[in-house]
Amino acid sequence: MDFLLLPFFSFIVGIVVGLTGIGGASLITPMLIFVFQVPPAIAVSSDVVAATLMKVVGSIKHWQQQTLDVEVVKWLALGSVPGSLFGVAILHLIKQNGEHNLNNIMLHLLGVTILLVTVLALVQMLLLIFFPQLQLPEIPKFDLTTQLGCLQTISVGAFLGCVVGLTSVASGSMFALVLIAFFRLDAKKLVGTDISQAAILLVFTALGHLTLGTVDWSLVLPIWLGSVPGVLVGAKICKFAPQKPLRFMIYFILMIVSLKLVY
Repeated sequence: MDFLLLPFFSFIVGIVVGLTGIGGASLITPMLIFVFQVPPAIAVSSDVVAATLMKVVGSIKHWQQQTLDVEVVKWLALGSVPGSLFGVAILHLIKQNGEHNLNNIMLHLLGVTILLVTVLALVQMLLLIFFPQLQLPEIPKFDLTTQLGCLQTISVGAFLGCVVGLTSVASGSMFALVLIAFFRLDAKKLVGTDISQAAILLVFTALGHLTLGTVDWSLVLPIWLGSVPGVLVGAKICKFAPQKPLRFMIYFILMIVSLKLVY
């Protein structure tokens, strides 16, 4: 293991996360698998634990800058936290069943999830860029001042939380789509809200993955060493960096990565 290379790559990923709110697990987990030859189950669990600190630090920075929506974070977390623990419970069942190979299952789950998230995000972005006047059916906005809106938010959070518990992916990217589609958050608060809800979600998901016994601290510590300062740098320049070109580039990279994981 090259302990200089892993922190350097993690620093770059940290900047991406602080800058755009996406790309953490979607980039670090495949990097561990392909570059450092880490088994998928260990890569996923180690990345969940590593990403937790990165997202917590990033959320504190955005809290200080007041670039987040506290109510949205709260109601999403009420659904995503139990959802993620349910996902981890499924992994426990798979691990206990000797007929299945946890690493193979995790590899394909990871690839399919990244591919799905990336395709949805790219389609949405391209429609907004090339067909800004296109009148698509309006998705109902979740109103958190009503019981229905709160229940809808909790339900969506629970489903995506389960995906995160299973794969470590989507704590940022998939939730970002939800924040845009159902809450109409402006660009100023989108990234901060996304990172903050992911921080709460990953704290509990990390605790669940620690019980699996697949966390490798020799991977976690170098990732922390690079990603934490990286996310601080990214959050600092988030306010004036062009989001669309950055996101398009990241989604393109994720598309290639997901296809490699699946095939």
